[in-house]
Amino acid sequence: MKIRDITCYPVWGGHRNFLFVVVDGEDGLYGVGEAGLTGRELAVMGAIEHFKPLLIGQDAFRTEHLWQMLSRGGFFPHGKVLGSAIAAIDIALWDLKGKALGVPVYDLLGGRVRDKVVCYCHLAGGHTPGVETLVEDAKARAAEGWRFLRWGLPNEGDLLHPTRAIKQSIAQFEALRAAVGEEIELCFDAHTRLSPPEAITLCQEVQRFRPFFIEDPIRSESPQAFHLLRQKIDVPLAAGEQFSSKWEFRELIDHDLIDYARIDLCIAGGFTEARKIAGWCEGHYIDVAVHNPLGPVATAACLQFNLAIPNFAVQEQPRQPGTSLTDVVPNQPRWEDGYLLPPEGPGLGIAFDREAAAKHPFRLTELPHLHREDGSFTNW
Repeated sequence: MKIRDITCYPVWGGHRNFLFVVVDGEDGLYGVGEAGLTGRELAVMGAIEHFKPLLIGQDAFRTEHLWQMLSRGGFFPHGKVLGSAIAAIDIALWDLKGKALGVPVYDLLGGRVRDKVVCYCHLAGGHTPGVETLVEDAKARAAEGWRFLRWGLPNEGDLLHPTRAIKQSIAQFEALRAAVGEEIELCFDAHTRLSPPEAITLCQEVQRFRPFFIEDPIRSESPQAFHLLRQKIDVPLAAGEQFSSKWEFRELIDHDLIDYARIDLCIAGGFTEARKIAGWCEGHYIDVAVHNPLGPVATAACLQFNLAIPNFAVQEQPRQPGTSLTDVVPNQPRWEDGYLLPPEGPGLGIAFDREAAAKHPFRLTELPHLHREDGSFTNW
C-alpha cells in the first residue's frame, strides 16, 4: 500500500493543544497518530513538512525501513522534535497497516498478553500545596475504581521552594496513605524539579509510605546522575518520559538505574522504537509505565502497546477516556473499574473525524514557567 498524503491536525482541547497526524493510503484507508512535545507543536509540524516528500509514494507497510530513513536520513540523529514527528507518523502507519489487514495493532506486535490494562489517574490539585483537595479527590477516584493515583511536587504559583515543597510532599504522602489505605498504589511525580541532594532527602523521607514509584526525581539531561540516587535511596524510581530514543534510555537500562521506564510513544519514535526499548527493559527486569498525558489517539496507541508487551506495569491515564474531544475521536477506548479494555476494531480501534478536528483550531500557548526565590529559572 502506497502513502498518498500526510496531514497535520493541531487541535485545541480546551486546556491545551493536541497534534494529530493522518497518513492516507489507498482505497480510502487512513491511519492516525499523535505527536508529543507539548507546547512545541509548530516545531513538530515543521519537521513533518520536511518528511512528507520522503514518504509520499512509499510502501506504508515498511514501517521499520521508513523509521530508519526518517531517524537517520538527515545525517543528524533525531532528537525530541524529530522524534515526536516520527512517532506520530509511525503510529499512523501501524494503524493503517492494522486496518488494511483487518487486525488490531496488538496482533501485529505479537498478540495480547493480558486482557486489560490497569491505569493511574491524576489527582485534582496535583501540584499544589495542601492536603484537603488531594485527599478528597483521592477518595473519590478510589471509589470509582482507580487502583493507582498520581500527584506531584507542589509549587506555590510560579514559585518553587524545594525545602517547603519537600515538607509539603511528605505531609501529602502521610495524608493520602491514611485516607486510601495500603491497597491503593501512590505514584509521585517530582517533575524533574529537584537537585540530587533534594531528591535523596525526599525519597528517604517518603519511603515509609511505600510509593509505587517516584518519577523524574531529577533532571533528565544527565542519566549518569541516577548512579548517585541508586546509592542513596531505596524507593522505586521511574524516568524516561523526556527521552526520544533507545539510546537516551541506554544508561538507565544498562546500569539498572530505574525500576519503571516511562516510555512516551508519541516522543520516543512510536511503536517501532518503543517495542525495542521495552524489550531492552525486559532483559533488566525493568517494567514499563508509559507516559500518556496526551489525547485520545495517544491513549489508544498506549493501550495497544500495553496489551502486547510482557513487562507492563501501569498506564498513565489522567482521566477516563470519553471525557474530551469526543467529536474528534467518537469511539474512544473503554474504561472499566480502573482498567482500559481491548478495542474491537482493527488498527488502533478508533476513528478520526477530520471535520470535527478543524472546528477546534490551534491556539498558541506556553507551558507554565517556575522560578526560585532568587528569581532564577527552574524546571516546571
